[in-house]
Amino acid sequence: MAATIAAFSGGLKMKAGVLAVQISSVPLRREFPRFFSSSSKTVAAISSSLRVSAVYHQRSQSSWSRLATFCTVAPDAAGTTVSSDESEKKSESLKEEESVKETANLLDIKVGRIVKAWQHEEADSLYVEEVDVGEAEPRIICSGLVKYVPLDLLQGASVVVLANLKPRNMRGVKSCGMLLAASDSAHENVELLVPPEGSVPGDRVWFGNEDDLEQLPEPAPPNKVQKKKMWESVQPLLKTDASGVSMLKEEHLMRTSSGLVTSQSLRNANIS
Repeated sequence: MAATIAAFSGGLKMKAGVLAVQISSVPLRREFPRFFSSSSKTVAAISSSLRVSAVYHQRSQSSWSRLATFCTVAPDAAGTTVSSDESEKKSESLKEEESVKETANLLDIKVGRIVKAWQHEEADSLYVEEVDVGEAEPRIICSGLVKYVPLDLLQGASVVVLANLKPRNMRGVKSCGMLLAASDSAHENVELLVPPEGSVPGDRVWFGNEDDLEQLPEPAPPNKVQKKKMWESVQPLLKTDASGVSMLKEEHLMRTSSGLVTSQSLRNANIS
């Protein structure tokens, strides 16, 4: 009997957890005495079976460990991906903003002063103005302001002029530019943009900060402005803010070397 027990003990060298599972499956109260009184062959067979179970248990744990490692995403890697995507979006947004600003600063926007204004003889809704923009001769410009601005307020007024548009024939009058104005969303109230005090005819108007003046490009020729639809791409992005300051994309201020371009009373208004 001692030899039989020694042989059985030798077959039980495994983790306690596995042994507990195997032994717990044996009905101890009825079978345990008969279990120890069985032949040596039976003990050897049981011992071998327990060793196989232990090996299987170890391999199963190893497989689950490898599977868990394979299925787990490293938190640092996931965070890096999100951060990279955000950086790319910010970079694209900055490039887009710079591109719009560059296009806007290719427009030849100048300070002007209306020398003379009168009603268009062939169009009830149009005024005709002679505007000094710092050139040898005043420009002739037609504007549809009859419904919005009394004629007497135009005489001698300081204005903001878009000067590199191709000339247009407006009911027999060749118009060489556009007066820029602010309007509410319903287009019921319209008023001309006002250059800052101290500005003189011919002063350049640009979008950005004071230091940008030295880096401004030469204005694009009228043909390029028309072909590239520069004004059409910039105009929807022009607004006045809550204090009446004119700006591009709610960020780049519209200015001259003397200060900011404003609207007299229209806030959060469109500019055209």
